[in-house]
Amino acid sequence: MIFGLGRQLAKLGLLGINRRNAEFTLKYNQRRLYPLVDDKLLTKQLAQEAGIAVPELYGVIEAAYQLRELPVLLHNYADFVVKPSRGSGGEGILVISKSTKIYHRMDGALMDKVALNHYILNILSGTYSLGGHPDKAIIEYRVQFDPVFEKVSYKGVPDIRIIVFLGVPVMGMVRLPTRMSGGKANLHQGAIGTGIDIARGSTLTAVWHNKIVEDHPDTGRFITGIKIPGWSTILELASRCYLLTGLGYQGVDIVLDKDKGPLILELNARPGLNIQIANRAGLLPRLRLIERERQNLTSVERCVAFAQEHFGAEN
Repeated sequence: MIFGLGRQLAKLGLLGINRRNAEFTLKYNQRRLYPLVDDKLLTKQLAQEAGIAVPELYGVIEAAYQLRELPVLLHNYADFVVKPSRGSGGEGILVISKSTKIYHRMDGALMDKVALNHYILNILSGTYSLGGHPDKAIIEYRVQFDPVFEKVSYKGVPDIRIIVFLGVPVMGMVRLPTRMSGGKANLHQGAIGTGIDIARGSTLTAVWHNKIVEDHPDTGRFITGIKIPGWSTILELASRCYLLTGLGYQGVDIVLDKDKGPLILELNARPGLNIQIANRAGLLPRLRLIERERQNLTSVERCVAFAQEHFGAEN
């Protein structure tokens, strides 16, 4: 039974975590480059220098004494996001949807200034960071998400994860927040992952807790067949991240702002593999094809065209 399952998975071309690590992340991602994506502040600064759009940075808190200046820093912002610079898996991200004398969280809870300060102190102490190391708190623009996903998302901001290999967008997925995920676009916390037709930029099937679903559990709306606006621009943005970091295998997380268009949210040197379930397709054949053709993929334009030609839903 086990061997039969293994053969079936191999036939589908599914990439497992051990092979991903041995043949792709270790081979194509130099360890010295990991800090470029593990540190969100550094990623944001690199992207801005390269002319790649990211959510605007309002400020950085690096030490407890700086909290005295927090009211001044936040005075002009009605809403904002607080996140750990070295957080992972969506942990530690706080979304404030309304800022008055009391801060209104995206999940409906309220925080006073003392509670907000305490939250930031937890970030500084490393509560949410990789390895529990001391961290910095980033305060940035809260994305006003594009209404294209409004009817298939619960409260939070949906994002688009694209796996990029040697500059080629290999596979894509929209991550839709749910009530269970607390409005966060995180699959491990209960968000929905919806596959994307790379050629056309429209949503395919969806996975929720490793189950295939057709509609959103909270809104009841059908998930498939949604056309993502500006898809070619999104693919180009993802492809440019290879030159930005030098990481051959990475996940690029993009959000669609209704006014600012696509913004790079963060990059990941160890992207998860559930994207294959959402697309009902394996990554391995696509990655091997890129390895064979890499000498011809010498520009962003060629990488995007190659992806749309070979990785569409009908291929």
